[in-house]
Amino acid sequence: MLVVMQEGATVAQTEAVIERLVEMGFTVHRSTGVRHTVLGGVGPLDDFDPAELEVLAGVKECHRIVSPYKLASRSFKPAGTIVKIGKVEIGGAKVVAMAGPCSIETEEQIETSAAIVARAGAQVIRGGAFKPRSSPYSFQGLGEAGLKLIRAAADRHGLAVVSEVMDAVQIPLLVEYSDILQVGARNMQNFNLLRELGKVRKPVLVKRGIAATLEELLLSAEYVMSGGNYEVILCERGIRTFETSTRNTMDISAIPVLKRLTHLPVVADPSHGTGKRDYVLPMAYAAVAAGADGLLVEVHPDPDHAVSDGAQTLRPEQFSEMMRQTQAIAAAIGRAA
Repeated sequence: MLVVMQEGATVAQTEAVIERLVEMGFTVHRSTGVRHTVLGGVGPLDDFDPAELEVLAGVKECHRIVSPYKLASRSFKPAGTIVKIGKVEIGGAKVVAMAGPCSIETEEQIETSAAIVARAGAQVIRGGAFKPRSSPYSFQGLGEAGLKLIRAAADRHGLAVVSEVMDAVQIPLLVEYSDILQVGARNMQNFNLLRELGKVRKPVLVKRGIAATLEELLLSAEYVMSGGNYEVILCERGIRTFETSTRNTMDISAIPVLKRLTHLPVVADPSHGTGKRDYVLPMAYAAVAAGADGLLVEVHPDPDHAVSDGAQTLRPEQFSEMMRQTQAIAAAIGRAA
């Protein structure tokens, strides 16, 4: 249920509507816009008549939200959500670059990586301290030691940090050292983890699962938002198809579709989307042209010797070129980079 309050509705009128919704069995989520306050009621009442709320003082209109995702729907916040981390705004006019190595390996490696991506214009450094690997014998990450290294490097270069959380028990560590908590493709439907992230008051980046529909991605975001954390960022990172020329099939069309369906920011990960270094730049350009609010790419000082995902990781000079070209593309479509 979506209740739009009149422009100038008083606090008392809004509280009265919230009280009425609660009496009817709804859980209420509030979104305050420039002109109107919107109340999203999530509840099981299928036979409810919206006219019962439209007669209340201060109510402009009331509608059912027919999509299964209520809070992530564009209807809940038509103006769009901007996720803010300090001076970084994801979902605004600027296309934000989040870049760094797949895995945090050593202090020297992450320090050099931070310097490279900051110098080229990135605002967020990515790096995994906990790595979900297909093989149990592959490098699994440095854990808390890695988080301390990336936090220190980020602070020295004025960057925010995004790193992956794999299990609910890791959330306190990620909250301490990271600015954005990433949910990887393998955990997109780890609903227990998503529920716990709903209690966190830091942004959560949810990656699309390797065989997930866009509705399933939005429902995963809904799990986080239903817990009270509305700072969710969606990430298109390619899906598994019958094609074997690339690691995944990068679904560029998902970006404009998501921008229509949801108010949440949408970023693209062409590194995992293609799995091959030579294809990352073209797909990054396509993603920006399609309306992505940001890019999540892997960059390493020496990718040929990276402990993980070296084949899809950009060299420093490639990342600098990507940043130059995305600035031109963003300007051409009326955005900044």
